[in-house]
Amino acid sequence: MRKTNNIVTITEKANTFEINATLHVLGKDLLVILSGGTSHIGAIGIGEPRPSLKYADKISSTSSVFTFLGHKEDAIAKSMSEELARRLNRKAVVVAGIHWDKLTPEEFQTIVSICKRMVKKIVSEIGRVQ
Repeated sequence: MRKTNNIVTITEKANTFEINATLHVLGKDLLVILSGGTSHIGAIGIGEPRPSLKYADKISSTSSVFTFLGHKEDAIAKSMSEELARRLNRKAVVVAGIHWDKLTPEEFQTIVSICKRMVKKIVSEIGRVQ
């Protein structure tokens, strides 16, 4: 993990996969640039906190996603932005560009697991930046 002003970089690894998340704290908002393998921009997830529809005392979130043609990061960008918005109670944008050739279903699940672990680290780290 590396910190510079309101920018934090987190790296998470499993097997031969390494994914980096560069966090930019922009006032109350959060921008996450997620990269691994051959970096690029594949999908953008936008999460916004809102009161829960079921429990008035809880925060939930809603999200939108844009996926560039031929890319598959949409599920990761959407779920990560939604979870970060809910858990941090702030707008969260996740720009995801993760690519390795010929992933097996098991390898894809490893990458999803890495990203889930990163959410926990991001939530913990953002509390320290503020």
